[in-house]
Amino acid sequence: MKKVSPAEIIPNDLYSQKRAEYRKSIISIKKDRSINLGPLLRIVFENHATVLFQIQEMLLVEGISDPKKIQEEVDTYNELIPGPCELSAVLFIEITSEDKIQETLERLRGLDRQPSVHLLFPSGKISAIFESDRSDDSKMSSVHYIRFPLGNQGASLLKNLSEGEKVFLLSDHPAYSAMVQLPTPLILSLRSDLD
Repeated sequence: MKKVSPAEIIPNDLYSQKRAEYRKSIISIKKDRSINLGPLLRIVFENHATVLFQIQEMLLVEGISDPKKIQEEVDTYNELIPGPCELSAVLFIEITSEDKIQETLERLRGLDRQPSVHLLFPSGKISAIFESDRSDDSKMSSVHYIRFPLGNQGASLLKNLSEGEKVFLLSDHPAYSAMVQLPTPLILSLRSDLD
């Protein structure tokens, strides 16, 4: 998938004028690229458009206009774009009750250290690889960057699903077991990432 180029970045003043339009577009794109895995986890699969939007938002919020700083942001966020035969996503631990945040994060400790989130195909599973350094022994982050290294075989499985074959997202963490079937719009969107 193509990385974001600094040449694609719109100056902040122009972006702020068109921000509502961009937000509406990205909400529509993310609708087909996100899924709840049980009541606590939400996974949003990244692509060129979602990453470009995040860069534009960061530049606007931080008031960044210096070309060197823009390049730094582009380089940082380009890490979220999936590589060949790979899917990437942001995993959010969504806790709605403020008094339950610490308790819930403590319960989910280790989610990022053992293979706990998987794509389940009819012929096997592919485990998510979590970005390191998001959590440690004293704290658990509520936002994680994950990759599913499909490889040629996994990419082929996703692209060539037979009618009736299903793909599931699975969490088998000892304290959080959940499974959900990927809906057709999400599968189609993910397939386009692999083209």
